Amino acid sequence: MGYRRVDMTSAAPPLARTVVLEFQADLSTAARSRLARNDVLEGLRLWRLAWTLGWLDIRLRYRGSMLGPFWLTISTGVMVLALGALYARLFRMEAREYLPFLALSQVLWAYMSTLVSEACTTFTLAEGVIRSVRMPMFVFALRTLVRDLLVLAHNVVVILVVFAIYDAWPGWGALMVIPGLALWICDSLALTVLLGGLCARFRDIIPIVNSLMQIGFFVTPVIWKPAQLGEYAVYLPLNPLYDLLEVVRGPILGEPLSALVWLGALVFSGLLCTATWAFFIRARGRLAFWV
Repeated sequence: MGYRRVDMTSAAPPLARTVVLEFQADLSTAARSRLARNDVLEGLRLWRLAWTLGWLDIRLRYRGSMLGPFWLTISTGVMVLALGALYARLFRMEAREYLPFLALSQVLWAYMSTLVSEACTTFTLAEGVIRSVRMPMFVFALRTLVRDLLVLAHNVVVILVVFAIYDAWPGWGALMVIPGLALWICDSLALTVLLGGLCARFRDIIPIVNSLMQIGFFVTPVIWKPAQLGEYAVYLPLNPLYDLLEVVRGPILGEPLSALVWLGALVFSGLLCTATWAFFIRARGRLAFWV
């Protein structure tokens, strides 16, 4: 004896059937939104787990090393010293003026580029956990953020050493870096979820993202100063990478931020978070099948 699946909407009049189908679609969208919201909230409640996983990633990555993550600090310091000596002469600038800018820019850019690169593998590297343990997907985004923040904390030593050598300590205006850092954390989580999901579905996106970040490095004032563009510097706020970099770098260097820089950073962040939320609503339940 078999069973036959009956579509209850097929026997209804056309108008009633349309209403039922639209209601089911709306209910499905509302349900997906609720599940995505619960996933984010549960992930935030498990922040200790994300912290532990991120710290464990750092320990495993440098297992057997004497200096651990400080190898990155040393390599960053050597890079700043070499680039500073070279580009200070090329740009005809005093080392006292250029090196603090370069050290801060290089460390902040290293965080941004590393985050973008590791965001692409947020879910694919956690394939075993995702397939075997029921856990909020947002935990893995927090894990990537914690891991990169720990590396950033190690590289801050380079900034402190350079600032101490040239006595370039920021004033009280550096407190304005707090809203910039808050914006960075929000954008980092959104970008991690978006790129992690997209790259889990389409593996070809990873080299494209890495190539775009290489291009972004040269068109963003990291090793060169915005003032060197002269009259064309007014177009820099059109570059979202510059806006996000400047909302953190500017207050530390004691440079005033224009309203256009903050506007560009907020607009980009709003678009990024909106796109991430729309993607996460639809893709959250499929990530386990994509990894």
